[in-house]
Amino acid sequence: MISHVMIGSSDIQRSKTFYNAVLGVLGAGEPMEHVNDTGQTRLFYIHGGHTFSISEPINGEPANTANGFTIGFACDSLDQVQKLHDVAIANGGTSVEDPPGPREGSMGTMNLCYFLDPDGHKVCGINRG
Repeated sequence: MISHVMIGSSDIQRSKTFYNAVLGVLGAGEPMEHVNDTGQTRLFYIHGGHTFSISEPINGEPANTANGFTIGFACDSLDQVQKLHDVAIANGGTSVEDPPGPREGSMGTMNLCYFLDPDGHKVCGINRG
């Protein structure tokens, strides 16, 4: 159902450094870079049939986050959830919510971590156990 997710960044090179490290944990390589006709740079991480994109805002306004919005990246194990979190924090992310680990809920046990990227976007690493 979802084709891609694109977020805005106020510092595209900082975002590239951050997401190269974080998405590298999941096996994603370097992003495809594109500069549009009005000069904004966009990064496209294409991995496993999915696309995650980052763009300098084309309207000239500062990038901002959406309250209630979370980007979830699928992880293969609790170890990968932990590594995703640790790499994010080591590269300028901010840990939020509970520490990485299992959570019990109505859908069973899930392994989760949450962090904010350097632009303040909320990110989740999730392994459904």
